[in-house]
Amino acid sequence: MRVGIGIDVHQFTENRKLVVGGVEIPHTMGLKGHSDADVLLHAISDALLGAAALGDIGKHFPDTSPDFKDIDSQILLRHVGKLLRDEGYTINNIDSMLLMERPKIAPYITQMCKNIASCLDIDAGLVSVKATTNEQLGYIGREEGAAAHAVCMISS
Repeated sequence: MRVGIGIDVHQFTENRKLVVGGVEIPHTMGLKGHSDADVLLHAISDALLGAAALGDIGKHFPDTSPDFKDIDSQILLRHVGKLLRDEGYTINNIDSMLLMERPKIAPYITQMCKNIASCLDIDAGLVSVKATTNEQLGYIGREEGAAAHAVCMISS
């Protein structure tokens, strides 16, 4: 058994879609990044890569490469899943936490779990997505950005 942890943070910006967990969520702002800035999928990708000792998403998908400009992070997560399978790993579970003041994401959590599971070719019951606010404290509380944390367990 191997355990991985991933953390990602992105700033909010105007004139951009908000995509979290592969779901486009109606909001006045989106997250700023080289890709679609899906903070949740980035944290999960890093957790999986770390558990397998395969580096991080910056190594595999550098933000200096035009190949990844505005790319759907589900494509990146699918690639991470393939890397793990190619190395002989099985994903046992993923637990994740989204930190965002607004918008509320409860109505989208089921679809996020399905998207993540589909990208990784695993059962949705192995994926947990939770969310919390930051009680109006710090950059998250001021709605300047969002963060996500993820842990996973894999086995060979």
